[in-house]
Amino acid sequence: MKKILIIICLLLALCGCTNNQNNTNLSKEEKLSKIIQKNNYIIIDVRTKEEYKEGHVVDAINIPYDEINKNIKLDKDKTIVVYCKSGNRSKIAFNTLSDLGYEVFDLGAYDSISLEKTN
Repeated sequence: MKKILIIICLLLALCGCTNNQNNTNLSKEEKLSKIIQKNNYIIIDVRTKEEYKEGHVVDAINIPYDEINKNIKLDKDKTIVVYCKSGNRSKIAFNTLSDLGYEVFDLGAYDSISLEKTN
């Protein structure tokens, strides 16, 4: 329910924006809203297994950033959404996955994410 409310809020925020065909001018929240609307994404928590167990974004899978390499097998038809504790490891994961040919979106720091989380 919380996730639906967040999505609705993001969609309402988009309605007040001008019609912009160029994704590069969209805010981070607007880009995330578009990804969620398409419902074709995978959320990856790139923190350690211990950090993941303490709490994570609902439906996120845990792949520590230092385990992401050319041997990783993810659906290339989906947008890969990454996050970590502070944004440093997610940036590394973003760059690695982008270099491997994935479409990637970096959520940044866990505490700043407005998506539903587990405890």
